[in-house]
Amino acid sequence: MTGVRSAGVGRRDDDTRWPALFGVRHHGPGSARAVRAALDTARPRVVLIEGPPEADALIPLAADPDMRPPVALLAHAVDDPGRSAFWPMAGFSPEWVALRWALEHGVPARFIDLPATHTLAWQGEEDVGEKPDITPPHAPAPHAVGLRADPLGTLAAIAGYDDAERWWEDVVEHRTVGTGDPFAPFTALEEAMEALREAADDDEAQGEGEEDARDRVREAYMRLQVRAARKEFGDDGVAVVCGAWHVPALRRPAPVAADRALLKGLPKVRAELTWVPWTHRRLARAGGYGAGIDAPGWYAHLFDAPDRPVERWLTKVAGLLREEDRIVSPAHVIEAVRLAETLAALRGRPLPGLSETADAVRAVLCDGSDVPAALVHDRLVVGDVLGEVPAGAPAVPLQRDLDRLQRRLRLRPEAAERELELDLRKDTDAARGRLLHRLRLLGVGWGEPVVSRSGTGTFRETWRLRWEPELSVRVAEAGVWGTTVRAAANTKAEEDAVAARGLAEVTALAEHCLLAGLSRALPAVMRVLADRAALDTDVGHLAQALPALVRSLRYGDVRGTDTRALTEVAAGLAERIFVGLPPACAALGGEAAEEMRRHMDAVHGAVGLLEETGVAGNPDEGPEGAPAPAEPSGGADGGARVPGGGGVREPGRGEGGATADGSAVDGGDAARDVADEAVRDTAGLRARWQAVLRLLARRDRVPGLIRGRAVRLSLDDGDLDPGEAARLMGLALSPGTPPGDAAAWIEGFVGGAGGGLLLVHDERLLALVDGWLTGVPAEAFTDVLPLLRRTFSAYEEGVRRTLGELVRRGPGERAGASGAGPGAPGFADGLDGERADAVLPVVRLLLGQDDERGPGGNTEPAKVATT
Repeated sequence: MTGVRSAGVGRRDDDTRWPALFGVRHHGPGSARAVRAALDTARPRVVLIEGPPEADALIPLAADPDMRPPVALLAHAVDDPGRSAFWPMAGFSPEWVALRWALEHGVPARFIDLPATHTLAWQGEEDVGEKPDITPPHAPAPHAVGLRADPLGTLAAIAGYDDAERWWEDVVEHRTVGTGDPFAPFTALEEAMEALREAADDDEAQGEGEEDARDRVREAYMRLQVRAARKEFGDDGVAVVCGAWHVPALRRPAPVAADRALLKGLPKVRAELTWVPWTHRRLARAGGYGAGIDAPGWYAHLFDAPDRPVERWLTKVAGLLREEDRIVSPAHVIEAVRLAETLAALRGRPLPGLSETADAVRAVLCDGSDVPAALVHDRLVVGDVLGEVPAGAPAVPLQRDLDRLQRRLRLRPEAAERELELDLRKDTDAARGRLLHRLRLLGVGWGEPVVSRSGTGTFRETWRLRWEPELSVRVAEAGVWGTTVRAAANTKAEEDAVAARGLAEVTALAEHCLLAGLSRALPAVMRVLADRAALDTDVGHLAQALPALVRSLRYGDVRGTDTRALTEVAAGLAERIFVGLPPACAALGGEAAEEMRRHMDAVHGAVGLLEETGVAGNPDEGPEGAPAPAEPSGGADGGARVPGGGGVREPGRGEGGATADGSAVDGGDAARDVADEAVRDTAGLRARWQAVLRLLARRDRVPGLIRGRAVRLSLDDGDLDPGEAARLMGLALSPGTPPGDAAAWIEGFVGGAGGGLLLVHDERLLALVDGWLTGVPAEAFTDVLPLLRRTFSAYEEGVRRTLGELVRRGPGERAGASGAGPGAPGFADGLDGERADAVLPVVRLLLGQDDERGPGGNTEPAKVATT
């Protein structure tokens, strides 16, 4: 057996009659080119490839015109879809090249690795996290050590290289297929791996690790498959494409009985396999792929470029930089090519590699900046190429329904991250939003909601989309809930409502149901919400639940969703908060007071939204809370006001009928009566909340942080006179108040958004703070300093600078005290006309009115029309 020469595998008169073993590096373009050349020369009768044998039936799909790599074989357990494994293949992967060669030449191709039914069973015995495992079975384990962990690194170190990728490029990738022996690379690599395995066996003679034991099982199965193929096709008709590490084990003779003994009693699970799209980013090591490479985009370029790879690569880089509005000329490209070739010569390399081209790009095309160089690395060196699989590939029913919806809504999955702006007043955009919300509920995180840049209306949504290969596993997992996206989301929402542990979870789920248009699940969620709200006595839990519930009331007008069922629950929740909040705020510690302050802010915003949506009563009601007479017609736009629904019903929409997404609208008299009763019960809700704030502001047992916040919220609403607010601040900062409590009061009053501007525009309050701070005893100052620093460091830089100027010249009446110097520029009682007039020429220029001048050349104030 040791006398077998790989170069003779193609000769039918070779008396050794051993199979051709092509050891490769997974996802190596040099190995892929060598495999293609070797197969063209050997012309085997069958091609055996490292991979799960259950996927043999999927091999013909590789010839489908709609199949575009990178793709991956996905195997998942039928009873536990989250238990999964991937076998990725790029266009430059040797395994993919071998598959395509066999299909093009009508030669059978088979996978010979250990079946996925055993691989997934092994995975189930480990502590598998929530994220699907994207490391294929042929990759070294993350905890592997020694030669097995990085055999290429060991060979590179022996050759005097400190970088395995650079060694591999010089030895393999820069080697072009010529007229020489096409089997020479495999012979040399086999000899190197034989030596490494002998050394590894000597190092591990004291004990065998778990990964080594599994490798022995896999190699035993491969040997059995090779024997079966030799028996069927003959010794000189079998070619094997596998990882170079396994070639010595397949070449080494072993008894059949011993191999079968290793496979006896292996655990099993029922598995299903299919093709799924993959991405270049997931082929990279940085993406968490155990058998990954550093530069999949660069390797794809090396494999596809017919000639002059460096020149073509730098031209591609120049095109990318020009798209980003950077000035890159043909002369830049020429100089970058020269620099890359010079660097390669200085470093003793046969051709410029990735490091030389990257240095040339940074120095010449990016002017030495790392920012555009990082863009080139992200977009080109790694890349966002997303593969495609044909529609005929096996898939769970939920995946097929998702594919159908993606085509109908023209929402194409892409590997590159992008933002999608949706106008929910349009049917297509509304359907897209519902689909993305339903997928998030199912755990398929294709899109993530982000803050819109163009507006904050409820009719607008912004999503950040990015399709990851693992989402195919999530879709398979979600298939247990239903065969369509809508049915699965409804079922999962109902189950999540029952399993929710807290009131806030149920309210968030109700909000999600409204966003996703889950009309079937919403009644069940609302029943659970009503039960939990009635039993929960914790004010903090109620305060957490109310904002999400109130936000949900705003969706009725835009999404056409009936939100009247939420009205009564929201009103009852708010009333219970009003009653329980004052006693809950008594005698709280520092952390508990801070948490309660956040709850107060959330409730305050929720009450404001309730008033806007009409739940808190008619906005035209009198000062005593009595509702004004109802208008004979609807709103200003002619639509009828929906009781408790938070919006205006579209003209022409009947009491019954259907919403935009097809869900039924209950317009019965009983439902309207319930909603109208809820509106009457919640009349004056804002006034009752303001009464609670006044009570908190004056109660001594309430922590200073909460008292200060109550005063601030009342002042912002106009319920508290500025003079009264100054009086309360003066009491809180009086000498009899402990410094720590006073500092907490200040944090509650002027902390957060707008607090600094409040001090800037009301110098009475600033004078009170300044006077209190200068009177704090030295021994107490170090205790209050962290609170004050936390409060004032949150202000914007301009606000802090303005406050400093005001304090320096003396706020309030101290500014005019005798002996004080002139005020700082910009801080005076009157308007500085001369400084104001100085900006008029610039304003005229911006408005295109720079030619309008008054008599004598003086500029006149520009008349700007307002709309």
